[in-house]
Amino acid sequence: MNVPFLIAQRYFRSKKKRNIISIISNISMIGVAVGTMALIIVLSVFNGLEDLVRSLYGKSDPDLKITAVQGKSFEMNDFLVNRLKAVPGVAVVTEVIEDNALLRYHERQMVVKMKGVSENFYQQSDIDSAIVDGDYRLRRNGQDFALIGAGVQHELSIALENRFSPLQLMYPRNVAGKRTLSINPENAFNQEPILAGGVFLIEQHLDDSYIFVPLEFAQRLLRYDNRRTALEVRVGRRPIEEVQAELKQVLGPQFTVLNSDEQHVSLLKAIKVEKMFVFITFAFILLIASLNIFFSLSMLVIDKRKDVAVLMAMGATPNVIRRIFLMEGAIVAQVGAITGLVLGVGICWLQQRFGLVSMGMATSVVDAYPVKMQASDVLWVGVAIVLITIMVSIRPALNAPQIDLRENL
Repeated sequence: MNVPFLIAQRYFRSKKKRNIISIISNISMIGVAVGTMALIIVLSVFNGLEDLVRSLYGKSDPDLKITAVQGKSFEMNDFLVNRLKAVPGVAVVTEVIEDNALLRYHERQMVVKMKGVSENFYQQSDIDSAIVDGDYRLRRNGQDFALIGAGVQHELSIALENRFSPLQLMYPRNVAGKRTLSINPENAFNQEPILAGGVFLIEQHLDDSYIFVPLEFAQRLLRYDNRRTALEVRVGRRPIEEVQAELKQVLGPQFTVLNSDEQHVSLLKAIKVEKMFVFITFAFILLIASLNIFFSLSMLVIDKRKDVAVLMAMGATPNVIRRIFLMEGAIVAQVGAITGLVLGVGICWLQQRFGLVSMGMATSVVDAYPVKMQASDVLWVGVAIVLITIMVSIRPALNAPQIDLRENL
């Protein structure tokens, strides 16, 4: 039988002689509950944002992306393609030429990120599901078409399939491996016309700067011949991590193989760092709210001097007395924490189910704030509450056995 726990439970349930002790204890529980609820909700929102970023970029990102370690392009040949396709799990290999180019339409112009892709691009990308206007195909009836972001279309007021005014893509001309500049644009730039065939809406960064074109068109504009800037790999029925590790061995140190998260490591890392600092900040707020436990326990020790004296006279050791008040603080914190967890999980479930809190913007990619609950967050919140409870309860518990028995008996 756990005597310290039974006594602590009795103290928690019984009505204190001094009403102020009950008030402070209730404030302590409310503070812990609110802090725990806020932690769960905020961490779930960051998890939801992280998943939202992955889902947005997943429409255009490959499972694995292969690039050169040095330089921005590399020589492409059948031997390299055969080595890649021989790796178990490699389903599709898409050739990519990607670089900045100047896009001109009528009297307007802007710098865009042009991405030339081979014909099997749609076998590994879901960008066709993000088309909001026009046709997703890059080549129709032997003619090249471009897919443009909604932001690019808005910036240049582009009309789809305008055969009288096609898009003009321009790229600095290279002479002997060096870019040249001239007063005459015709001599300074390679220039190719192409019709806008479709508009995609994925994510603001892509929508405002990207344009997809056939690989052959990018080859002509950039004069790349057999050179490529990247290879995109779709993985079949095999774990991506295993395929990634084997591709690194096959390709050697001259190439890097990046998974989806590594392709946007800066953005995802920023979200995780923000999540960590928010957790630390709210943990300090929770610590401040839990200081009321310290005051309520200190006053409870004073109020229960006679009970402590009786227990010690009956043979209770100082360690037993300390455990009584430590458990009293733990009970107060646990009741508040469990209440906060239930409220936090409940609010997150309601947000996931009904989208109670909207983004408040008509142009947002989702209507409501994304949330995702993770067991690891609940675990970390629990660890934080345990540490905070020990910190605020240990001092009053250590002082509890230090009483004068003759005075209180």
